[in-house]
Amino acid sequence: MKKNPLIAVQIILVFCSLLTVLPFIWMFLTSFKTYEESIHIPMIIFPSSWNLNNYHEVLQKFPFINFYINTFTVMLVQVIGQLVICSLAAFAFARLNFPGKEIIFVLCLSVMMVPSQIFLIPQYSLMTAWHLTDTITALWLPRLFSVFGVFMLRQFFSVIPRDLDDAAKIDGCGYFVIYYRVLLPLVQPALVSLGILIALSSWKELMWPLIVNTSMKKQTLSAGLAYLIGEHTTIYPLVMAGGFMAVLPMIVIFFIFQRYFIEGIAHSGLKL
Repeated sequence: MKKNPLIAVQIILVFCSLLTVLPFIWMFLTSFKTYEESIHIPMIIFPSSWNLNNYHEVLQKFPFINFYINTFTVMLVQVIGQLVICSLAAFAFARLNFPGKEIIFVLCLSVMMVPSQIFLIPQYSLMTAWHLTDTITALWLPRLFSVFGVFMLRQFFSVIPRDLDDAAKIDGCGYFVIYYRVLLPLVQPALVSLGILIALSSWKELMWPLIVNTSMKKQTLSAGLAYLIGEHTTIYPLVMAGGFMAVLPMIVIFFIFQRYFIEGIAHSGLKL
């Protein structure tokens, strides 16, 4: 009897999926445990009682509502700003001809080889000079442009037939009309995919908010969770409750837009 190779592949994929989901399941279960249960040896998998005490305590001790508002504000501004700026730059690199285009594009790509931590000090110096430290503006202003976003969208613009540009020019359309009315709707999957990646990157940003802002009410979720870590003792159920509340919106957003995300990554040929 011949064995179906797809069965073995499906078993491996199910096993890998379980390994991926297991930390989230453990985080969810630990958020309902007491401190004694979270550090008990041998480990206790299920909590003795399913109560929301840890969630109530986190919401009372820390301004989680402010964390959510700040995070959503920064995320929306970054997503909208990067999609607009990166799509315009990608359109210029893919469809326009101007002196030094290839050299400029290579120089932009070279920035991707530099660790992002290198730019922290110059960015902080700019925020200080502009008196924007400890503000919400400082969280999103340095993140309005992404070389990766330009590269990704340029790949999509490049494969669209140029006959569409010529037909639009015959109808009297300028470059901006071609960009906005003709090409932009054709790269919608790429825009959604890039938007999800930008939102995820913004949502989990930790180092920059901790550096540029000092007030707790001006922090984002990722930086706010750092306040749950004690200097000498860490109450793990509180940390897990805060972590679950922080990650839940992104899981919901991904499931809503997963079709566009997968389609965009598949068509771009990128490996993430």
